[in-house]
Amino acid sequence: MRRRQKNTETIGDAQEAQTAVAQALTVLKEFYAKAGEATALLQQPAPEIFDSPYKGMQGENGGVVGMLEVIESDFARLESDTKADEASAQKEYDEFMTTSEVDKAAKNTDIEHKTATKQDDEQSLVTKKQDLEGTQKELDAALAYFDKLKPSCVDADVSYEDRVERRKEEIESLQEALKILSGEDIA
Repeated sequence: MRRRQKNTETIGDAQEAQTAVAQALTVLKEFYAKAGEATALLQQPAPEIFDSPYKGMQGENGGVVGMLEVIESDFARLESDTKADEASAQKEYDEFMTTSEVDKAAKNTDIEHKTATKQDDEQSLVTKKQDLEGTQKELDAALAYFDKLKPSCVDADVSYEDRVERRKEEIESLQEALKILSGEDIA
């Protein structure tokens, strides 16, 4: 905003200066017009060296009037250049703000999307952890049951032949129990 304030001050100063220079030019032109008339009245019979009455330096390019006219045009150019710079800066600012608003809206949409994705992922993580805990409990129970059954199923100190013999005896005792239950005589 400093630039805008400085440009506004420069434009105001240039306008005031143009007004002041225009007033000075008016005063000088009136003065030279009156001075020309005054010298014309004083010099009723014009001496031979003068072809016409003196009218000041108003027509001179390098005189005071010419210099003031150059200054006036310089102030007018300063004002127009500053207004053009200000318009250009305002246009750049407006374009920047438009681009920024579009970018901000896109980023806000992206944030909302990512937030929703994050919430979905967090919910999925909670569900998966619960599933894992349930599965782990089932595994622990199965391993505990396996550990209970293991000694009765696998006896490391017994040889294969002993196990076959025991199975055979177990089958025979089960067959005798079946005969007893079915009412047959045991031979």
